Amino acid sequence: MSTRKHVLSVTVRDQPGVLYRIAGLIARRGYNIESLAVAQTETPGFSRTNFVLTSDDETVEQVQKQMQKLIDVIKVVNHAEAPHVDRELMLIKVRVSEPDARVELRQIAQDFRARIVDVHRDALVFEVTGDAGKMNAFIEQMREYGIVELTRTGSVALTRTGAESSPNRKPARAA
Repeated sequence: MSTRKHVLSVTVRDQPGVLYRIAGLIARRGYNIESLAVAQTETPGFSRTNFVLTSDDETVEQVQKQMQKLIDVIKVVNHAEAPHVDRELMLIKVRVSEPDARVELRQIAQDFRARIVDVHRDALVFEVTGDAGKMNAFIEQMREYGIVELTRTGSVALTRTGAESSPNRKPARAA
Protein backbone atom coordinates (compact mmCIF):
# COMPACT_ATOMS: atom_id res chain seq x y z
CA MET A 1 0.00 0.00 0.00
CA SER A 2 1.19 3.48 -0.78
CA THR A 3 1.35 6.15 1.87
CA ARG A 4 0.46 9.80 1.54
CA LYS A 5 -0.01 12.83 3.72
CA HIS A 6 -3.41 13.23 5.37
CA VAL A 7 -4.64 16.38 7.10
CA LEU A 8 -7.42 15.43 9.52
CA SER A 9 -9.59 18.18 11.01
CA VAL A 10 -11.35 16.99 14.13
CA THR A 11 -14.03 19.19 15.66
CA VAL A 12 -14.45 18.44 19.37
CA ARG A 13 -16.09 19.76 22.48
CA ASP A 14 -13.60 22.03 24.20
CA GLN A 15 -13.06 19.80 27.27
CA PRO A 16 -9.96 18.80 29.25
CA GLY A 17 -8.46 15.48 28.13
CA VAL A 18 -9.99 15.33 24.63
CA LEU A 19 -6.70 16.00 22.83
CA TYR A 20 -4.97 13.42 25.03
CA ARG A 21 -7.53 10.74 24.09
CA ILE A 22 -7.30 11.48 20.35
CA ALA A 23 -3.49 11.65 20.32
CA GLY A 24 -3.37 8.43 22.37
CA LEU A 25 -5.59 6.69 19.84
CA ILE A 26 -3.18 7.65 17.04
CA ALA A 27 -0.10 6.70 19.08
CA ARG A 28 -1.53 3.28 19.98
CA ARG A 29 -1.76 2.53 16.27
CA GLY A 30 1.96 3.31 16.03
CA TYR A 31 1.74 6.48 13.96
CA ASN A 32 3.63 9.68 14.42
CA ILE A 33 1.73 12.96 14.39
CA GLU A 34 3.80 15.11 12.03
CA SER A 35 2.08 18.30 13.09
CA LEU A 36 -0.72 19.37 15.35
CA ALA A 37 -2.64 22.62 15.58
CA VAL A 38 -5.53 23.27 17.97
CA ALA A 39 -7.73 26.36 18.28
CA GLN A 40 -11.27 27.44 19.01
CA THR A 41 -13.79 27.32 16.17
CA GLU A 42 -16.48 29.69 15.00
CA THR A 43 -18.79 28.05 17.59
CA PRO A 44 -18.11 28.79 21.27
CA GLY A 45 -17.33 25.64 23.27
CA PHE A 46 -15.83 23.77 20.32
CA SER A 47 -12.25 23.40 19.12
CA ARG A 48 -10.77 22.15 15.88
CA THR A 49 -7.64 20.04 15.93
CA ASN A 50 -5.67 19.56 12.71
CA PHE A 51 -3.44 16.48 12.62
CA VAL A 52 -1.01 15.71 9.82
CA LEU A 53 -0.23 12.01 9.43
CA THR A 54 1.54 10.09 6.69
CA SER A 55 -0.03 6.68 6.20
CA ASP A 56 -1.98 4.55 3.77
CA ASP A 57 -5.65 5.39 3.16
CA GLU A 58 -6.97 2.25 4.79
CA THR A 59 -5.18 2.86 8.08
CA VAL A 60 -6.23 6.51 8.22
CA GLU A 61 -9.82 5.46 7.56
CA GLN A 62 -9.62 3.15 10.59
CA VAL A 63 -8.17 5.96 12.72
CA GLN A 64 -11.05 8.21 11.60
CA LYS A 65 -13.64 5.58 12.54
CA GLN A 66 -12.06 5.17 15.99
CA MET A 67 -12.03 8.95 16.50
CA GLN A 68 -15.69 9.18 15.60
CA LYS A 69 -16.51 6.80 18.44
CA LEU A 70 -15.07 9.18 21.04
CA ILE A 71 -17.85 10.97 22.91
CA ASP A 72 -16.48 14.52 22.60
CA VAL A 73 -15.70 14.24 18.86
CA ILE A 74 -18.29 16.06 16.76
CA LYS A 75 -16.87 15.72 13.24
CA VAL A 76 -13.82 14.22 11.50
CA VAL A 77 -12.78 15.42 8.05
CA ASN A 78 -9.92 13.92 6.03
CA HIS A 79 -8.89 16.73 3.70
CA ALA A 80 -7.04 14.30 1.43
CA GLU A 81 -10.47 13.15 0.19
CA ALA A 82 -11.76 16.45 -1.19
CA PRO A 83 -10.50 19.75 -2.56
CA HIS A 84 -9.24 21.86 0.32
CA VAL A 85 -7.16 24.84 1.30
CA ASP A 86 -4.30 24.31 3.72
CA ARG A 87 -1.76 26.72 5.14
CA GLU A 88 1.09 26.84 7.61
CA LEU A 89 2.66 29.70 9.49
CA MET A 90 6.42 29.83 9.96
CA LEU A 91 8.68 32.20 11.85
CA ILE A 92 12.30 31.99 10.75
CA LYS A 93 15.29 33.92 12.10
CA VAL A 94 18.09 34.40 9.57
CA ARG A 95 21.60 35.69 10.21
CA VAL A 96 22.58 38.97 8.54
CA SER A 97 26.34 39.16 8.22
CA GLU A 98 26.71 42.16 5.89
CA PRO A 99 24.59 45.00 4.45
CA ASP A 100 24.38 43.41 0.98
CA ALA A 101 22.91 40.27 2.53
CA ARG A 102 20.16 42.35 4.14
CA VAL A 103 19.13 43.70 0.71
CA GLU A 104 19.18 40.20 -0.79
CA LEU A 105 17.12 38.80 2.09
CA ARG A 106 14.52 41.54 1.70
CA GLN A 107 14.22 40.73 -2.02
CA ILE A 108 13.76 37.01 -1.35
CA ALA A 109 11.15 37.83 1.29
CA GLN A 110 9.29 39.99 -1.21
CA ASP A 111 9.37 37.18 -3.80
CA PHE A 112 7.81 34.80 -1.25
CA ARG A 113 5.39 37.41 0.15
CA ALA A 114 7.05 36.97 3.53
CA ARG A 115 6.94 39.74 6.12
CA ILE A 116 9.83 40.94 8.22
CA VAL A 117 8.49 40.98 11.79
CA ASP A 118 11.69 41.71 13.73
CA VAL A 119 14.87 43.52 12.76
CA HIS A 120 18.19 43.34 14.54
CA ARG A 121 21.67 44.32 13.45
CA ASP A 122 22.65 40.62 13.25
CA ALA A 123 19.40 38.95 12.19
CA LEU A 124 15.96 39.30 10.60
CA VAL A 125 12.85 37.37 11.60
CA PHE A 126 10.44 36.54 8.80
CA GLU A 127 6.80 35.47 8.96
CA VAL A 128 5.81 33.20 6.09
CA THR A 129 2.40 31.69 5.36
CA GLY A 130 1.53 29.18 2.68
CA ASP A 131 1.55 25.51 1.90
CA ALA A 132 4.32 23.14 2.94
CA GLY A 133 6.04 23.45 -0.44
CA LYS A 134 6.37 27.21 -0.05
CA MET A 135 7.73 26.81 3.48
CA ASN A 136 10.33 24.29 2.34
CA ALA A 137 11.38 26.46 -0.62
CA PHE A 138 11.80 29.50 1.64
CA ILE A 139 13.92 27.47 4.07
CA GLU A 140 16.17 26.34 1.22
CA GLN A 141 16.66 29.96 0.09
CA MET A 142 17.61 30.99 3.63
CA ARG A 143 20.12 28.18 4.29
CA GLU A 144 23.04 29.95 2.60
CA TYR A 145 22.57 33.00 4.85
CA GLY A 146 22.41 30.94 8.03
CA ILE A 147 19.21 29.95 9.75
CA VAL A 148 19.48 30.79 13.42
CA GLU A 149 16.11 29.39 14.46
CA LEU A 150 12.74 28.45 12.99
CA THR A 151 9.33 27.22 14.05
CA ARG A 152 6.30 26.09 12.04
CA THR A 153 2.68 25.60 13.04
CA GLY A 154 1.96 22.65 10.80
CA SER A 155 -1.00 22.55 8.45
CA VAL A 156 -4.45 23.84 9.17
CA ALA A 157 -7.08 23.12 6.54
CA LEU A 158 -10.64 23.77 5.44
CA THR A 159 -12.62 21.99 2.74
CA ARG A 160 -13.25 24.21 -0.27
CA THR A 161 -16.75 25.60 -0.63
CA GLY A 162 -18.89 23.22 -2.67
CA ALA A 163 -16.82 20.18 -1.69
CA GLU A 164 -18.30 19.75 1.80
CA SER A 165 -20.01 16.39 1.33
CA SER A 166 -17.70 13.68 2.56
CA PRO A 167 -18.47 10.12 3.61
CA ASN A 168 -16.26 10.42 6.72
CA ARG A 169 -18.17 13.25 8.31
CA LYS A 170 -20.09 12.57 11.43
CA PRO A 171 -23.31 14.54 11.80
CA ALA A 172 -23.20 17.14 14.56
CA ARG A 173 -24.69 15.96 17.85
CA ALA A 174 -26.91 18.11 20.00
CA ALA A 175 -25.03 19.60 22.92
